[in-house]
Amino acid sequence: MKSKISLIVTTLLFISTHAAQAAPIYTFPVAGCEVTYSRYHHDYPAADIFGKKGCAFVSPIAGVVDEVNTVDRWRGKTNIGADRGGLSVSVIGDDGLRYYGSHLSKIESKIVPGYRVTTGEKLGEIGSTGSARGTKAHLHFGISYPTEKGIWWIRRGVGLESKGKTPPFKYLQAWQAGKDLKPRVVVPAVLPPEPKK
Repeated sequence: MKSKISLIVTTLLFISTHAAQAAPIYTFPVAGCEVTYSRYHHDYPAADIFGKKGCAFVSPIAGVVDEVNTVDRWRGKTNIGADRGGLSVSVIGDDGLRYYGSHLSKIESKIVPGYRVTTGEKLGEIGSTGSARGTKAHLHFGISYPTEKGIWWIRRGVGLESKGKTPPFKYLQAWQAGKDLKPRVVVPAVLPPEPKK
């Protein structure tokens, strides 16, 4: 009887210790810096995470690099939507969602489409490229469903949850506090058309 109880206690200790040491699925997308961010973004559901130029932009989840833009093509005179992000990286997470960061000052050389990243792996550094030129350094962060390459108006961030209008604020708060909270993304039946602005 004592050996059965001992075996059960040992098994429970192993299970509880193993569960407590499990790696997180999600992590906050900026590492090693103090940051601020607001609940809402100006005209679509995303977040601007402000910090010092050069703060690390890290993958919020393990996955595969989707799109990488290493050249800042944005010009104020043309203000082309696809160019507004400046230097940017998107990752298709193991949860099936896309995570996008833009306005970067630098992208790590190994970060190319198809490269497998781990949770917390450095993708680049926050900055103010693209339409953020002349503003405080920040990471534009968006969550969306995967699409074909070049669908920038979805990649930059879409509404989350049941009505498709929720920004990523509550997920950022959870990840910053070390909690794993999976975003819920609404996938429309028909892809929204490219916006005029």
